[in-house]
Amino acid sequence: MAFTDIFFIARFLPLFLIAYYLAPNKYKDAILFGGSLIFYAYGSKKMVFLLLVLVIANYFLGRILVKPKGVSEVSLPDLMDLDKVSILPDTEAISSRKRKLVLALAVLLDAGVLIFFKVGALTTTTIALPLGLSFYIFKMISYQADLYTGKIKMRPTFVRTAAYFTMFPQIAEGPIMGYSQGNFDRLHGRTYSYAHFEAGVEQAVCGIAMKLLLADRIGILWNEIGKIGYESISTPLAWMGMFAYTFQLYFDFWGYSLIASGLGMMLGFPEVINFDHPYASRSIGEFYRRWHATLGTWFKNYIYFPMGGSRVSTVKIIRNLLVVWAITGLWHGGTLNFLVWGLVLGLIIILEKFLLKGLMARFPIWGRLHVWILIPMTWVVFAITDFSQIGIYFGRLLPFFHVGKSLDHMDWVLYLKQYGPYFIASIILCFPGVSNFVRKHRKNPIMIGLMLLLFWISMFFAVTSQGNSFMYFNF
Repeated sequence: MAFTDIFFIARFLPLFLIAYYLAPNKYKDAILFGGSLIFYAYGSKKMVFLLLVLVIANYFLGRILVKPKGVSEVSLPDLMDLDKVSILPDTEAISSRKRKLVLALAVLLDAGVLIFFKVGALTTTTIALPLGLSFYIFKMISYQADLYTGKIKMRPTFVRTAAYFTMFPQIAEGPIMGYSQGNFDRLHGRTYSYAHFEAGVEQAVCGIAMKLLLADRIGILWNEIGKIGYESISTPLAWMGMFAYTFQLYFDFWGYSLIASGLGMMLGFPEVINFDHPYASRSIGEFYRRWHATLGTWFKNYIYFPMGGSRVSTVKIIRNLLVVWAITGLWHGGTLNFLVWGLVLGLIIILEKFLLKGLMARFPIWGRLHVWILIPMTWVVFAITDFSQIGIYFGRLLPFFHVGKSLDHMDWVLYLKQYGPYFIASIILCFPGVSNFVRKHRKNPIMIGLMLLLFWISMFFAVTSQGNSFMYFNF
């Protein structure tokens, strides 16, 4: 069940919101947990059991990890009553050695399940990658690490923990919101107000429009180029195709992130910013601090910093960056092109950090060129799994070698007429000033009318076209 499905928008979401807001506050997590299981089962019935097993296992491992000393256990009927949740005392309740063993077991369990399905989905047709596995596994690992380090201050209940792991606005594609970031560790951590709900609706509408009216439309060009064959396109069309995929991926995932954040706000959770206009960045490193920010934060907090981060020697910093980016590549996919994509980005960031930093500070235009030229080129490696086809595509982008058949060098003209408006809209929306303007004037009647228009046009496309799933469903 995708967020842009009519069934979700017209049936599931309204019914869920009615049940959620009619329920007393202490039962809202139970409603969220139950509704999320229904949402997940609609799209992946066979994998609900796996999700439940992992939820239960991680809860009880975490409970052992932080079992308090001298505090009576919370009885089963009280699991949903947050007023009976106790503040964690000194973590010496169990031995340091035991806590480390429990943490290691939890991480091995979660990472092992993720690796098993990632590898299995690549090597055999009998194993499918469960919906949202990468995202909820990362939530579970961060949950265990935060319990171990004491970042989670309140003793979690089962229902609240289960609601955090499975909450439907985030389970399919993230964002990877931390337990504390979502205020799950606070007794009164949610905002139930008309203004907060309204802001969430506006974000969701913008996200739906980005997905259906922009990402899906401009992505057709990339698909058509694939059908034509990379060896048969001209250099201008190759560049158009590269930017078509760039904008498709950007507005597909930004759109999803806005919908997910908006839905969370409609449920009382704080806004989660997963994209901060990455194409306004002045370097590749800054780009990936702005792109899929919650994933970048996860890698920084749970892999890069534990390895020493930047507080070690230059050689070890380079090692740490390459390890993080290799894992980033493999997280997105198990084929070799994803590993190469990650390592190439890691090398570029290392060059920026140690060799080009002064030059880019003096001439910021070089950093912006990095972003607008190198990032789209790396997306080619990301999008095409066959290295021979990658070579052909780069042969068209940079025509230093003769590749393929004789070409119609004017093939791009027809496509530019057809897709030009989508390119113009995509470029305009990459500038922060546009979304800042929308936020500033969102109460203006004209802006409200525009939002309603975008919503109903989006619903027309949702009903009349088959639509495409969100691209990060594959990761």
